[in-house]
Amino acid sequence: LNAFITFLEAEKHRLAVHYEGVEAYPVTVAEVIQLNYPAMLKAESNAAVFTAMHRLSWGEAHRISTYFILKKRRQFFSEIEDQQRFDLVYFDAFGARVQPELWGEALFSKMFSALKRGGVLVTYAAKGSARRAMQTAGFTVERLAGPPGKREMLRAIKR
Repeated sequence: LNAFITFLEAEKHRLAVHYEGVEAYPVTVAEVIQLNYPAMLKAESNAAVFTAMHRLSWGEAHRISTYFILKKRRQFFSEIEDQQRFDLVYFDAFGARVQPELWGEALFSKMFSALKRGGVLVTYAAKGSARRAMQTAGFTVERLAGPPGKREMLRAIKR
């Protein structure tokens, strides 16, 4: 979903985006079709792009449009060795009660290293322990108003 929304924004604003999605447990194409996100986002004209994104091979870059390149990486973020590669990380892991190992300093330090200076990490989580772990990893963290149904979210910046 994040890749698709980013694609839509890249097209709308004519911005060049090289998107790398890191996913250890990807949804199936059948699940993708059932989710029907293009209809929810009023982007039915790009429904084929949404489905195609989920059918692309893993580990190689695919040009989706003039503005958008997608590379899917089937791995855990903890396995990432990239240094200063990314401008933005969307962190959509399950909550700390379900997956506590994803909310500690070790993983946030890995993300900090993978981000370029000025890079941003955003997450819908706003728990104090997550914020503190991000700060310990080196991020400057701020609370933001969350989307509908979520009071707050966090934005962490690598200064």
